[in-house]
Amino acid sequence: MMHEADARVACEGAYRVRWRSLRVSPCRTHHVDEQQQPAYDERFDEVLKFHPPGLAPVLRSGESWHVGSDGTAAYARRFLSAFGFYEGLAAVAGPDGWHHIGVDGLDVYDARHAWCGNFQQGRCLVRGHDGLYHHITPEGVAAYADRWRYAGDYRDGIAVAQAADGHSTHIGLDGDLLHGAWFVDLDVFHKGYARARDVDGWMHVDLQGRPAYGRRFHAVEPFYNGQARVERFDGALEVIGEDGTALLELRPARRSEFASLSADMVGFWRTQTLGAAVSLGVFESLPATASSVARRCRLTVDGARRLLRALGELGVVARRGDQWAPSARGELLRADHPLTLADAATEYAGPLSEMWRSLADALRSDTDWSPPDAFGEVARDEERRAGHHRMLRSYARHDYERVCEALELEGDEHVVDAGGGLGVLARSILTAHPCCEVTVLERPEVVAMKGSPTPRLRWRRGDLFEPWELEADAVLLSRVLHDWDDPDAIRILARARAALSRGGRVFIVEMLVPEEGVAGALCDLHLLMATGGRERSAEHFGRLLAAGGFDLVAVRRLPALPSVIEGKAV
Repeated sequence: MMHEADARVACEGAYRVRWRSLRVSPCRTHHVDEQQQPAYDERFDEVLKFHPPGLAPVLRSGESWHVGSDGTAAYARRFLSAFGFYEGLAAVAGPDGWHHIGVDGLDVYDARHAWCGNFQQGRCLVRGHDGLYHHITPEGVAAYADRWRYAGDYRDGIAVAQAADGHSTHIGLDGDLLHGAWFVDLDVFHKGYARARDVDGWMHVDLQGRPAYGRRFHAVEPFYNGQARVERFDGALEVIGEDGTALLELRPARRSEFASLSADMVGFWRTQTLGAAVSLGVFESLPATASSVARRCRLTVDGARRLLRALGELGVVARRGDQWAPSARGELLRADHPLTLADAATEYAGPLSEMWRSLADALRSDTDWSPPDAFGEVARDEERRAGHHRMLRSYARHDYERVCEALELEGDEHVVDAGGGLGVLARSILTAHPCCEVTVLERPEVVAMKGSPTPRLRWRRGDLFEPWELEADAVLLSRVLHDWDDPDAIRILARARAALSRGGRVFIVEMLVPEEGVAGALCDLHLLMATGGRERSAEHFGRLLAAGGFDLVAVRRLPALPSVIEGKAV
């Protein structure tokens, strides 16, 4: 392969034209010089700009190649697409895939990819036919073993890589993690700082992946000579220093904190409006006029109009002429929707709202407040029990799509799904692994609702706190431990440990909250009020596992809300 410097000399010597001064013409069919005069007589369907060593990609009649500054072809080959030379190599696409060529038009390696980027710092991003990304060297060899859901170009020896769960980190030229911190979104480093977003918002992080300051913003720009423009969540624009201190306000807030706080205070308006609409059967009556809704739901015409307008403000219905119809969001409030949230709407507007009235007492140190017996109350009310478990089934169907893959089962285990509800996740496991056996351990009233039989799916009536009298290769605790305080969670883990042999696995499926930050804090308060439980961080689950007889093996974050925490019985 010809070196870049040699290629540049050869190319410039061959054409003897100052290609660096040439630009793409306004019509993009040729190149022009500094006086806007055509550099050659040829015309193409499209041209791109020149890159060292003095070659430009062109396209004509569905074929693409490179030309010199006089418009003549640099080689005889033709491709479906061709792009500029970077570090002496150009990406091209042919019928058999993408690869790179040298200035002589010859392949520099044999492999073919689904897509290729451009070389930067001796590395080039490619996408394999499996849809995953990695970087290659100029010889076409993978620079490291990992494969990523997405990645970016290198700058100063560092690139951004996105894992399968959607979180991103920084890697070095050899693919090693730079700092091991993961973010919801991430940018390359610029003058020692990178833009990064966690669940609370955008910020800047240093080379160790540590936040440069405690504030979070709606958007941030890279630092420029120690300062950066940022947009606050209230719409204001600021210039901040590297410590996050506001140095200058460029635009005042577009939303007052008074109005924002007031809106938060009346959040119950939304809850009660949705709950009332569901309980009145409004969504089953649509599409219809306000008068028809009033007649079908036994409302006053004025009441129907006012309710529909409020639902329109919430984005769950829309009006076309005199007809009202549910939006895509509103369809989820139909009782017959596979992911129906109708039961959730009435639960939140009714019993769950009542629980929250005692929040102040639950937080005080001088009261005798204790959490309600939520599971017992649901069990004793047949109508509520059906709706409550339909609600849980909808959340499971929505959130558990990627959980089976994240469990990384061998495919022939006996899995106990403790507290598995109506068996949504259990059936997903059997669909993915037909040779597995799954036993759902649940309260008697839930087992009575199990529905039609499923091969290799068993049901066992029981209490999570009493001996299970089961032996398993793996135990699944999906959204179970968050319903209990730490002592009770450890008791459940101890029962799981008793069902497993040494080396058996437990999988905890839960939303993880950060050790630092506020994401998930309202859900944490809700669990306190509903069951006395709590949301936890990965570190917190690690401590519970140790107390229950397990080693923490892995934490797998998913694109959806829950994560999978794996423990091994010791």
